[in-house]
Amino acid sequence: MTRQELIAQIRTKQSFLCVGLDTDLTKIPAHLLQDEDPVFAFNKAIIDATKDFCVAYKPNIAFYECLGPKGWESLKKTIDYIPDNCFVIADAKRGDIGNTSSYYAKTFFEYLDCDAVTVAPYMGEDSVTPFQEYEGKWVILLALTSNKGALDFQFMTDINGEELYKKVLRKSAKWGNDSNLMYVVGATRAEGIGEVRKLVPNHFFLVPGVGAQGGSLDDVANYGWNADCGLLVNASRSILYASNGNDFAEKAGEEAQKLQQEMQAILHRKGF
Repeated sequence: MTRQELIAQIRTKQSFLCVGLDTDLTKIPAHLLQDEDPVFAFNKAIIDATKDFCVAYKPNIAFYECLGPKGWESLKKTIDYIPDNCFVIADAKRGDIGNTSSYYAKTFFEYLDCDAVTVAPYMGEDSVTPFQEYEGKWVILLALTSNKGALDFQFMTDINGEELYKKVLRKSAKWGNDSNLMYVVGATRAEGIGEVRKLVPNHFFLVPGVGAQGGSLDDVANYGWNADCGLLVNASRSILYASNGNDFAEKAGEEAQKLQQEMQAILHRKGF
């Protein structure tokens, strides 16, 4: 999906919601466990209930890899089922030497046919560029995360007082452009979103942390907005596990619609 196609979907659906498919077998409704493929059965119902309210889906690959071959089968079926008008992000956080990265890229862009994959920048440019060799595909680079461990390295300063995450942004912005490179910026570091936006004004941000993690949607929009919206805000647990009963899909749809309505109000305020 191209940048312009993504922007068009945001306008059409009046939403910049990404639904995270972090499907945990220990949390899905018990009656689905009798299904031949409970993970796909759950995901299918969630997609059916939320597809009108979101513009993207983000399966977290760890939840599928841990199930072995059956997990990969469930993942493939899930991605194939997602509507064509939704942006598909493989949340894989890959990043290795160039030759290995080229095979990771092949996995997510050819075999799974995702639109984007999350990548860790620590090993530098040659670990990222193999993902950027695919026309119409995106790299989503970790920039400023919201986990506690982010304090271990991301805010370390050099002799000029510049934080490491800012150095990563300045350097990595030269590896791609705003049509093939996005950044992960955690919602629970709202002011940090503003700092990232200053350095990469035109790029899209994938923003986790709204919903169960307590990030503020209004803060994300206030600090992260750009002329094209520039935001994909992810919610996972608050939607997926809104209910563990037979009404799980209905409740998931209601939660997604609530977020979409909040986003619509923001889009209207911004004149988008």
